[in-house]
Amino acid sequence: MALDISVGQLVESKQGRDKGRLYFVIEVIDDNYLKIVDGRYRKLNNPKLKKNKHLIVYKYKNNDIIEKLDSETLDDISIKKILKSLSRD
Repeated sequence: MALDISVGQLVESKQGRDKGRLYFVIEVIDDNYLKIVDGRYRKLNNPKLKKNKHLIVYKYKNNDIIEKLDSETLDDISIKKILKSLSRD
């Protein structure tokens, strides 16, 4: 079963010690693995490698993250702010 996951997509961990945490996908490695960041525990310089079967994938996709990642202006503070605003909603 192939999931349609792309860069900038919001995901939530459903397995492991980080269960319940929200992340953004910053790289799709292959059909099974993704690199994810949250700006706090997992920063851009050390993203978490996670199997997609251990994630809840949301339809929400942040285009601002995609644009900043392409132009290399994305930072951990921006990611934290976006995730904080989403977790309050």
